[in-house]
Amino acid sequence: MNTVNETQKLAAKLAKNVAAGDTILLSGDLGAGKTTFTQGFAKELGIKRPVKSPTFTLVREYQTSEFPLYHLDVYRLGEEGNAEDLGLSEYFGGDAVALVEWSQYIKPDLPDDVLKISFERVASQETQRLITITATGKQSTRLLAAMEE
Repeated sequence: MNTVNETQKLAAKLAKNVAAGDTILLSGDLGAGKTTFTQGFAKELGIKRPVKSPTFTLVREYQTSEFPLYHLDVYRLGEEGNAEDLGLSEYFGGDAVALVEWSQYIKPDLPDDVLKISFERVASQETQRLITITATGKQSTRLLAAMEE
């Protein structure tokens, strides 16, 4: 991806295909594009409120016409993160869609079936990102296949 707009278009394509119960993990360095992706995702779902990273609150909740959208940023938890102690595992599955930044800090508490999206800066191009998407189960494979259409 070369621009913010391209990243948000990719996010919008994914948002058109999500369903309640989907969990999407966003990984990458600070400033790699995780929140930018989430903004495009939320916009496609009709969310009008500004979408900001919930670094200090851990979770921001948005309501779409079909389901709640939870945006989690667990960077503050660091290596010792425990989603269960904080009740964060309640945000996964069920009737909502969850986007999780820095998910590696709560890995043991995540569902098995997730869509992983990795953002990597391209060294020679400041604004360019390499985005890798991986599915880990039946539901996330459905999402990935829909994006490839």
